Amino acid sequence: MENLSDELLVESYIKARKLNLSQDFLSLIKKEIDKRSLNNKIKQYR
Repeated sequence: MENLSDELLVESYIKARKLNLSQDFLSLIKKEIDKRSLNNKIKQYR
């Protein structure tokens, strides 16, 4: 996950939610988003 750009990480999270992927997978992505303080970028995509 650390190799992903911020933008790609956020886009991956949004796409994973739309596809209803597993909560475990979403949690992993969300944890990295929180670590990078990118929560405000998620709101931009909604």
